[in-house]
Amino acid sequence: MVVLSKPTIEQYSNIRNCLNPTLYSGIPLIDLSKPDSNHLIVKACEDFGCFKVINHGISMESIANLESKAVRFFSLPLSQKEKAGPSAPLAYGNKSIGPNGDIGWVEYLLLTANLDSCSQTFLSVFGENPEKFRSVFNDYISAVRKMACKILELMADGLKLQPRNLFSKLLMDEQSDSVFRLNHYPPCPELQASKGANMIGFGEHTDPQIVTVLRSNNTSGLQISLRDGNWISVPPDQNSFFINVGDSLQVMTNGRFQSVRHRVLTNSLKSRVSMIYFGGPPLSEKIAPLPSLVEGEKSLYKEFTWFDYKKSAYNLRLADNRLENFKRIAAP
Repeated sequence: MVVLSKPTIEQYSNIRNCLNPTLYSGIPLIDLSKPDSNHLIVKACEDFGCFKVINHGISMESIANLESKAVRFFSLPLSQKEKAGPSAPLAYGNKSIGPNGDIGWVEYLLLTANLDSCSQTFLSVFGENPEKFRSVFNDYISAVRKMACKILELMADGLKLQPRNLFSKLLMDEQSDSVFRLNHYPPCPELQASKGANMIGFGEHTDPQIVTVLRSNNTSGLQISLRDGNWISVPPDQNSFFINVGDSLQVMTNGRFQSVRHRVLTNSLKSRVSMIYFGGPPLSEKIAPLPSLVEGEKSLYKEFTWFDYKKSAYNLRLADNRLENFKRIAAP
């Protein structure tokens, strides 16, 4: 458990106590080995903006290896963890989530999706053979990217888009701006006196990329916002991956898919560790509604580059506000 310094809990403007929420069992669960998975994925993206997948092809050994490295890293003394950053594109953060002033009860490690460019000095922070950690990390990222591409191709199939790698090629591009994040939500001792209480570990937001692949340990905390605005808690599930539609995919589908608002609650008893792959396009990639999905309809968004949108994402965390700058005022 990391020991967080003052300020106290009362000074966290985006944190509020709440009762332990009821877990929601209605999140779509999709078996990637089934022939109808493409249609089920499309429906899940339309109705929820997220879903869970099983029979994903990623070995439990690969998952466990990286998760154990994450746990070991977050168990290090704070002074040693801070040696990992901040230094773009790599960074260790504690409480401060982003440059727009957001804070939460979380510490994290933000990495590029390719550690080949990382120095031995950085990797040595993990307290073991640097090449061993690099190998474990790259094996996991390779498997997760492959699964994400398969899911994106199933989306294209379900939408009857050609070529079927229309989305997935953006993640496979050598210049893909994909990142990986390890989050640790330690128990909050200030809540121990309030049994069943929780607080915000990571505040409400959407992911700006194309698709997000989330894996967490067997600890609850993730919540999503339904279309009616109600927040529901996602049950922990060690056998599945949680998939989020990102803002960029919302634009490319002209709003047919909508990026899902989500947040994370933490509590007084259990530590939560999550591993998140954010599949992003190259910085120069132009993002716009696909012509085949706009036929007979109004194009909702102007064309923009991923670089421009990524800059706006650091200032406004909610998709409704970010995308407002890129919406068309009138039909083209």
